[in-house]
Amino acid sequence: MPARLDSATQQFDLFGVFDTAAPAAGRAQRRFVHGAHSFSYELRRASRRSIGIRIDESAVRVSAPRWVSLGQIEQVLADKADWVLRQLQLREQRLREQSCLRVDWVDGARLPWLGGELRLCLAGRAQGVARLDEARGALLLPLEPGCAAETLRAATQAWMRERALELFTRRAHEFARRLGVRVVAVGLSSARTRWGSAGADGRLRLHWRLLHFAPHIVDYVVAHEVSHLREMNHGPRFWAAVSEIFPDWRRARQELRASVLPPW
Repeated sequence: MPARLDSATQQFDLFGVFDTAAPAAGRAQRRFVHGAHSFSYELRRASRRSIGIRIDESAVRVSAPRWVSLGQIEQVLADKADWVLRQLQLREQRLREQSCLRVDWVDGARLPWLGGELRLCLAGRAQGVARLDEARGALLLPLEPGCAAETLRAATQAWMRERALELFTRRAHEFARRLGVRVVAVGLSSARTRWGSAGADGRLRLHWRLLHFAPHIVDYVVAHEVSHLREMNHGPRFWAAVSEIFPDWRRARQELRASVLPPW
């Protein structure tokens, strides 16, 4: 039986929080060399019908049926070598951009916030609670100058998660009202490879770090998950539902795919 490339896994994740851990058990590290093309990849044998290629922030990962020979796998890699190398170049560009966005957790640090920027200000314990000063574009935190970087990071995350839940809940109920579906509950996610999820029971989960992006991108993700409460798939009727409540979803989706998160 000839080997077949699974096009569903031939993708490069352009956004999300990725697992950069060491190779999992059962994955063999190999080197592919074919003419001018050369790259390392992880090979995993699995119970599947096709060969899948996935490129994430740490590796080129190949999953192949147990019956497929190494020669067949490398033939597929040869056929897709140009694509793989293009994605690896995009990955390097993304990592450079992330490095430029790295947050230095000190007083005055700047953080992407709803399409703009937020300055972190250590206002001292007398501040009482964290407060957004919109006029100054500043988040005033009840922390003393010189506090540990981890303390500042944790306080910022806690405040952002509260704001995320408020915003996501409000927008989800608004989109649900317009679509004629019911949202039972909205929760926060820290998933590594997805921005949101929806259950048939009406419960949504959305990644709190969406707050780094512009409001229309947040709305796209919320509208996407709300639309799953009508259609639990990605078929034509699902996208028709998305268009009904968020007509400009194609542009927002493309922007999200091209967006870069600051490393935390």
